[in-house]
Amino acid sequence: MTRDRENPSAPRARGLSRRQTLAAGAALAAAAGALPRILRAAPAPVEPPFLAARVASGALPPVAARLPEEPLVVDLAAKGRAFGRHGGTLRTLFSRARDIRYMVVYGYARLVGWDHEYNLRPDILREVDVEDERVFTLHLRKGHKWSDGHPFTTEDFRYWWEDVANNPHLSPSGPLELMLVDGAPPQVTVLSETAIRYEWRAPNPRFLPALAQARPPFIYRPAHYLKRYHADYVAPEQLAPLLREYRTRNWAQLHNRLDDMYKFDNPALPTLQPWVNTMERNSDRYVLERNPYFHRVDAHGLQLPYVDRVDAGIAAAGLIPSKITLGEADLQARTLSFSDAPVLKKGERTGGYRTLIWRSGAASEIALHPNLNYEDPAFRALLRDVRFRRALSLAIDRRTINRSLYFGLAREAATSALPASPFYDEAHARAFAQYDPAAASALLDELGLDRRDGDGTRLLPDGRRLEIVVESAGERPVEADAMELVAETWREVGVRLIYRPLDRDILRNAAYQGRSMMPLWYGWNNGLPNPDTPPTDVAPVDQANFCWPMWGQHFQTRGRSGQAPDTPEGQRLLELFKEWNRAADRDARARVWREMLDIHARNVFSIGIVNMAPQPVIANTRLRNVPAEGIYAWDPGAQLGVHRIDEFFYEP
Repeated sequence: MTRDRENPSAPRARGLSRRQTLAAGAALAAAAGALPRILRAAPAPVEPPFLAARVASGALPPVAARLPEEPLVVDLAAKGRAFGRHGGTLRTLFSRARDIRYMVVYGYARLVGWDHEYNLRPDILREVDVEDERVFTLHLRKGHKWSDGHPFTTEDFRYWWEDVANNPHLSPSGPLELMLVDGAPPQVTVLSETAIRYEWRAPNPRFLPALAQARPPFIYRPAHYLKRYHADYVAPEQLAPLLREYRTRNWAQLHNRLDDMYKFDNPALPTLQPWVNTMERNSDRYVLERNPYFHRVDAHGLQLPYVDRVDAGIAAAGLIPSKITLGEADLQARTLSFSDAPVLKKGERTGGYRTLIWRSGAASEIALHPNLNYEDPAFRALLRDVRFRRALSLAIDRRTINRSLYFGLAREAATSALPASPFYDEAHARAFAQYDPAAASALLDELGLDRRDGDGTRLLPDGRRLEIVVESAGERPVEADAMELVAETWREVGVRLIYRPLDRDILRNAAYQGRSMMPLWYGWNNGLPNPDTPPTDVAPVDQANFCWPMWGQHFQTRGRSGQAPDTPEGQRLLELFKEWNRAADRDARARVWREMLDIHARNVFSIGIVNMAPQPVIANTRLRNVPAEGIYAWDPGAQLGVHRIDEFFYEP
């Protein structure tokens, strides 16, 4: 890392802004671009009544001293939203104590983030200068502070890069894969307390979109807090009692335990999110309070969030709908499925809420993922044969599933880009997605699976029955119902389906190790890809993709574990992923995307059943600025995050 002083008189890089590129679809200027700063003047700030007593006692400075010099002024009118008022407690429910991490997802304070029209905008950052997708200069808001009042500066970025990401004790595998281009890290230069530059030798177009993810790479840390647990800053005799207190073996384990900004379960770890967790990990209820130093204000000067507290209770997933009808939640989407809608509608009056119907943004709401890395050689060869995957897809009666589980309101389709994406292709949506048991049987016969046992189940060449074990996280009742219907139609073509719900972590570990034959999950997280969206969902670069987890491991660990893709299609998808990263303009990236989507449509790597499924969202009858319609997606959008729940408020 190098350090230099920013020259305030130096001319800005000129060219189309990234916002213009994303919004208008124009080609990014070859020379440079930028995510523009918010130019609206900040109004006189208004003190939240919730904090007035602390301000009066001297425990907190007044709001004018807590805000950055240039806070993010939210244009509520542009989104058709009402100006709110301070106050109230927002109640929600999670099914596990560790799901407190979803408050980081929902809070959605990011260096840059997607707005309500899915344009990329500065958020925590004041501005971003981009040169050739290779040089990124991040400009912080002067005077921005962590939730404990300590200045948020480029020292927090330097600390993460030098003392965490490149420390072999804390990061044995080295920096995040995102931070490497062709295996090389960027040159990181601190320009001032509010400006830092990341410069790669080749383009890194994934960098900014990654910062806007539901689970982003936190490329900064509260250095002032974490240095007290770092061996480079604290003597061993000072660390020893801390190791005993936290029951950790060494300082690195201690640091990593206290350092996780996504888990959100260390109340002492300063944050930049709208609410601060006040409870220790593994609590049966979490209470979060407004961040006194949050960087957003509305155009009337009210510091966001509008709501003072979030009360997150923990309840079994199956009990959450009934708890809602008893009036125990004010905002809820997680754990709810369309099958809960009748109960939710019936309980609206007694529960004091309204039921909204949004749409899922996943490429498929329910998708089967034949594991091309499955450990059994005979079944692995079968799963890798495109004829087998096509046969299984053709043997699914999607219309019956849609009518039975979604009252016909979902869209019967293969795993594919949604109509709102510029890459939507009706042929991709329909590819091998029509119900045709005769064609499915013919393909299975062609594969040499023409022998059957007494109950009609086909036999493998080695005499074993053709039994497909489908495993899920067991969190959505609709999955079990869907698999019951799939099992009926697969049985007609001689394939037996065995459905087994597991714990989410058990499912993931089994898939990652090649022990899960066909995991059941959503389709691609991002059903709304555009040219600037990194094609991570459709390339073998992430072990979380259940189609090829070991190929993903190999990429993520730079060959230290997993397996390299060993099929022509897998190798081509990896080549295209690298081409996207090297592409000089949006047209080139769009061409890459279209070829990758075409490969998926032909090869049916993920067997989608329906998409654009209705997603119930309940909101207290007094809670305002909750969209009547919306997209509920992990990426892009962070589920509730893109809808900015810090702007929700209670009317009197």
